Parts: sequence; structure tokens; C-alpha cells
Amino acid sequence: MSNKEKKDVAADTPNTIEEIVAATTIADVYKAAKNLDGVIKRTRLIESPFFSEISGNKVFIKPENLQNTGSFKLRGAYNKICQLSNEDRARGVITASAGNHAQGVGFAAQHLGCKAVICMPATTPILKVEATRAYGAEVVLFGDTFDDAAAKAIELQKEHGYIYIPPFDDKEVLLGQGTTALEIIEELKDVDAILVPIGGGGFASGVAIATKAVNPNVKVIGVEPAGAACMDNAFKKGHVDTLPFVDTVADGCAVKTPGQLTYAFCKKYLDEIITVSEMEIMSALLSLIEKHKLIAEGAGVLSLAALSKLTLKDKKVAAIVSGGNIDISTISALINKALVDRGREFCFSVPLSDKPGQLLNIAKILSDENANVTKLDHNQSQVTDSFKKVLLEVTCETHGHEHIARIIAALEKAGYTINKIY
Repeated sequence: MSNKEKKDVAADTPNTIEEIVAATTIADVYKAAKNLDGVIKRTRLIESPFFSEISGNKVFIKPENLQNTGSFKLRGAYNKICQLSNEDRARGVITASAGNHAQGVGFAAQHLGCKAVICMPATTPILKVEATRAYGAEVVLFGDTFDDAAAKAIELQKEHGYIYIPPFDDKEVLLGQGTTALEIIEELKDVDAILVPIGGGGFASGVAIATKAVNPNVKVIGVEPAGAACMDNAFKKGHVDTLPFVDTVADGCAVKTPGQLTYAFCKKYLDEIITVSEMEIMSALLSLIEKHKLIAEGAGVLSLAALSKLTLKDKKVAAIVSGGNIDISTISALINKALVDRGREFCFSVPLSDKPGQLLNIAKILSDENANVTKLDHNQSQVTDSFKKVLLEVTCETHGHEHIARIIAALEKAGYTINKIY
């Protein structure tokens, strides 16, 4: 190519964010789909009677937690890296990620034969760190948030000349993510709405572009954790801004600052943003496990957590479960909190006279009320208001808040003073 031809190509290439948004078409998404052919799984929709009932709509789950690497992030990472020149691949790639983009970049780099360096927050669950290393990537742990890790990645990129692979604020990355929507619409042609999680906005951007290009009548609704609602904050302010802090169990969406490009795409194509609480996220996770026997991470179930907040009724809704990379200790803690919130676990303490038969009396009342004791601590060293009393702490499996109320009433009727711990 001559210098004149190169200049002509450069002149025709969109440079500003507004130009990139305006120039992006469905052809770009189909190109990404072709790049991913044979690399990703086509995750099939799962109809959910349970989530349909709580939503008032016919709900279909798009299980990207079953995708290669356990998340949708592979789509964008591979689409970006596969289009790099041989010279750029030889330099190696670097990125920052809370985990799922890391594994996507690691997988893609390994598949395409180039070095990958991944900067991750030091708080990243060990499962995601080890999974990333398993793809041959070099992992650098730095800071407490994604933004800290991103700053470190930029520093190392400049120092070593790596090619930076953005986790969300990049056209080729978000186009790769958008292929998820193509699969949904192909399988469910009369879908009325698609719910998609938002972290930095890449997934929501890609899904929204693809959806609106194929059928502008389909609503695309983004979902954010209330403790890290960076895109909702940007929408309200009318420009990209940085949250002072983020705090959420959805660690994959713990982003302070959305992308400039993704903000522009979301502003143009998203119909709505819904924010969900921490307890709504944990409850959705528990329901997915119980009703569908599927494991997901906190960020992965954001769309499910938002279903009960939809104003739509009697429509066909696709809820994307974006990822399933979660370690056992984290999932155990989240499940336990959700069980407590639903009244499925009850812990209380009660002072007892230090004489034989008192523990048996408590056990009989609990048995009569059909409460299953899972933990008991009869501690004689914990003296209460009297030297002749001990403190009993009991944890039970229960059937809801009404059941707990009946247990408390039965114990109090028998003369016991109950302190509800949770």
C-alpha cells in the first residue's frame, strides 16, 4: 500500500467517539461472530418457570456461565486479539481485569500463540487468579479495585511495549460481546426484552448495538449493583464520572468509572438501567442454584435479580447470566446470607438455669415446632446476669419468617427470654 493509500484509509477511519458510534453497524457484529466461529460455545437458552413466575413474564436464561472460560468475556477478548497483526502479537498483550476478562485474554493469547500479562486487584478471588494462570498468563496482583489494577497495567504497557487489551472500552471488544445478542435473537426470534449486566459497559454496549440493529423494537435493559452503579451515575450526570468508591458482592462489576465509548453506545441504545441491592443479588444466586442447579458469580446473576423490578408484563424476556467463576468460600457466604434473609436459617441465644434438663426442654420445643438444629453451643463459661445461669446459642434450619415467629412465640410461652442473633 502506497503512502497516499494509507493516508486515504486513515482519513476514512472514524476517530472520535461520536464517529465510531455512528459508523458501527450490524455488519461489524456479524464480522465478530465469524471471528468467534469454532472458538466459543453457543450457549442455549433455558426457559425458567420459577423466574417467569416472579417476573410476570416468560423468562429465558442465557447461560454464559457455561461458556468457555466460564464467562462471556472470552468473546470480546478473542475478537480483539485475533485481529492484531503478527508483529503486535509478538510484542505480547496486557490487560486489567477482576477475573473474567483475564481468563478470556489468557485463553485467546494461548490459542493465538502470544504472551499475556494480566493485572488483577489483590482482592480477586483465588479461583479466578489460578484459572488465569492456568492459561499460561503472567498475573500481577495490584490494588484493591479494578481501577487500581488498570493503572498498573497501563504503567507496565508503557514500560514493556505490550499491546493493551481493554476489558470494555474498545470497539472490537464490545462487538465480540454483542454476539451474545445475535444468538439470543436467532433462537428466540420474538424476544421482547434482553437484560444484560453492566460493569464498565462493554457487554451492555455490544448487546444493545446488536439487538437494536436486528430489531429496534426489542428493549435492552442494563442492570447494575447499587453499590457500583457507575453507568447509572453517568446517565444521571450526563457525562462519565468516577464513583468515590464501590462496594458489592458482584466483584466482576465493581467498576468506578465506565468507559467513554461504552457510555456513548449505552446512551444511544440502552432503553433503561435497573439497579439491584446486595440482598437481591444473593437471593437471585440462591434461586438459580436451587431451581436450575446452575452456579454463577455475583455479577453473573444481576439480570435475574432485576426480573422482579421489570415494568414489562406477559412478555418474552431473555436474562443473561454472564459468568460463573466463583470460589467455594465466597458462594458459601453468599448462600448463607440469602438463607438468613429468606428466614431459612435462624440463630438465637437464650439464658438457662445451670441445672439438668434445661437443654432437653429447649430441644423438645424446637422439635415440636419442626425446627432442625444445625449448630448448638452450650457455654457454661458465658455467665449472664446470674452465677447460676449459662448461655445457650442455637442455629436452626427454618421454613421462613413466619416459622421463626412461631418458634420464638413457643419458646417465650415456655418462659424463655430469646435474643435473636440472625
